Amino acid sequence: MLDQVKDSYIRVSGVDKRYGGSDASLVLQDINLDIRKGEFVSILGPSGCGKSTLLKCIAGLEDVSNGSVTTRGLMVDGPPEGLGMVFQRDMLLDWRTILENVLFTVELQGKASAEMRARASAQLARFGLGGYENRRPWELSGGMRQRASICRALLTDPDILLMDEPFGALDAMTRDDLNVEVARISHETHKTIVFITHSISEAVFLSDRVVILDRHPGRIVEILDIDLPRPRQLSARETPKFGHYSSHIRQVFTKLGIFKNA
Repeated sequence: MLDQVKDSYIRVSGVDKRYGGSDASLVLQDINLDIRKGEFVSILGPSGCGKSTLLKCIAGLEDVSNGSVTTRGLMVDGPPEGLGMVFQRDMLLDWRTILENVLFTVELQGKASAEMRARASAQLARFGLGGYENRRPWELSGGMRQRASICRALLTDPDILLMDEPFGALDAMTRDDLNVEVARISHETHKTIVFITHSISEAVFLSDRVVILDRHPGRIVEILDIDLPRPRQLSARETPKFGHYSSHIRQVFTKLGIFKNA
């Protein structure tokens, strides 16, 4: 534990988050979490447990009520440099082409250039979207749109990637495909990734550690180490060890009263 704290790249220390002034509005309570550089951490819990709120606090999009959040040893008081974010919805603008959507953030930052345009095209090709650069978002499937949003988040090569339940609205086959893609990104780039999900199997498949949250208010009840070899393929889900991790998490949720039968 001491080595983990020493090597912390993202640190959440004693964080409470409330909206308004009453205890009834307490969303997160005493969250303590240290994430190492290059680690993939999933935050798993039921609806209303504050998963997305915690991610927004790490991203500097929400102020904490108590405690602190640091990245790379610096206090978070706004979106830090070197951070990419993928939201639940793809957030693509229908009046812009796919390439223009990928370039949108760097345009807002005044960093658009021929080099960035070439990088965006290469990124789209890598994600299977070559030839779709000039299409509009409404011409693409949900999975393709979400791939484009990941391309946008990765365009500036951030070392921290925050993903807020990005595949929740997708069909099962597309979700599996994108899980493998994200696992590949994690393995090849060693980015520090924090991933929000409701899915036990998704959390186990992707993660080095799974943070399990209870609700009312959101608080950490367990942090589970996932010891599965990388690179990961979907066949990992058929192994006894994968089944053991999934069963353990279901048992935790059953004890919390979130699952009635498991």
